[in-house]
Amino acid sequence: MAEFTSSSITIEAAAADVMGVIADFARYPDWTGEVKEAEVLQTDAQGRAEQVRLVMDAGAIKDDQTLAYTWSGANEVSWTLVKSQMLRSLDGSYILKPVSDSVTEVTYQLTVDVKIPMLGMIKRKAEKVIIDRALAGLKKRVESGA
Repeated sequence: MAEFTSSSITIEAAAADVMGVIADFARYPDWTGEVKEAEVLQTDAQGRAEQVRLVMDAGAIKDDQTLAYTWSGANEVSWTLVKSQMLRSLDGSYILKPVSDSVTEVTYQLTVDVKIPMLGMIKRKAEKVIIDRALAGLKKRVESGA
C-alpha cells in the first residue's frame, strides 16, 4: 500500500451540508484554488458524480485529469485516477465524522504519484499543501453559507 498524506479539520456545520459542498463539483473553482474547471462526465442513479474532469493548476503541476468517484454512505467519498497528463496515480478521500448536529470533523487523505521523478519527501509536502488548502477552502465555503 502506498503511503498517504492525511489531515483533518473541524467545520461548524452538519455533515450533510459539508458533503453537499464536496459533491458540488461545478463550484470547485470558487473555493479550491487549484481547480480551474470541473465538469461532471457521468453520474450514478442517485445523481452523484461518478466521473469528473478537472483542470488543475497547482503551481508546479498543471493537469487535465479525470477522476472516478465512489460514494460510501452519506459521509464518505473516495476517488481514483482514470486519466491524466502529469500523474501516474491519484487516490483520495473525504471522510466526515459528525461531532454534533452542527459540527463535523473532515479528514482528507491523498496519495499522488507523478510521472516525473520526485523525492518522496517533496511529494508528501506537496500532498500536505494540497490537502491543507482544500480543507481550509472547504471550511470557509461551508461556514460562509455561500
